Formats: sequence, C-alpha cells, structure tokens
Amino acid sequence: MSTADQFVAVNALHPDAGVLVLQETRDFWDDRAAEVVEAAQTEIDAAHDALAAELTARWGDPTKVELWPYLEDDDAQDPMLELSQLSGSMLVWHRGAGGWVALAVGQADAEFPIQLLAAAGTAELPS
Repeated sequence: MSTADQFVAVNALHPDAGVLVLQETRDFWDDRAAEVVEAAQTEIDAAHDALAAELTARWGDPTKVELWPYLEDDDAQDPMLELSQLSGSMLVWHRGAGGWVALAVGQADAEFPIQLLAAAGTAELPS
C-alpha cells in the first residue's frame, strides 16, 4: 500500500474501528538473523516516517504518547490496550472535535512480523 493509500485509510478511520495494520514485514520464524530483522525494521520505519510526514502536513505536529501505562491499567480499553501490547509509544494527531489518529510501529513477539499500525479514538489521552 502506498503512502497515499495509507493516508486515505488513516483519514477514514472511525474511532471504533480498532487497530488497523497498514503494512507488515514477513515473519521471522525461519530466519531471525540480525541483518534480516534490521532490513525489515528499516522498511517499516521508512513507511512510518513517510506517513507521519503526510499526517503532520495535514494536522500539524504530533504528540508522542507512551503506551506502557495502559499495560498496567486494568480498565484500559482498545485501541490503547491492543496498541500497548504491540508498541511502546505512538504518535498522535488531533483531528478536531475531540478526535485523534495515532501511528505506531509494533511487533507481537520476536518471531512475528513488524507492523505499521494506525488507530483512531475520542478518549482523552495523557499529555
């Protein structure tokens, strides 16, 4: 999916949509060599940076939100709960009317694909 297509998908995200996987690498079950993982991480980081630049051009500078507190919160709900299990932080852009979109890079475990993730919400986020 191109950056333009990813932007369209993020822009259309509804707050109840959950976490959207925009791009993912191959899995690492058969080969976890450092150069293989580094190449995959570089690919996803480049996609993240390109999309973040598009979102920043549209909605201004993002806010970085740490996700670890949601792991310790018994009342945490999705998408924060799911994101906190995949990533340590996310970038958040406010779309107005209390809504926000977020972008993160995550991985469920070392053998799983590295993913470019997006989510939307209306809940207040920590500053």
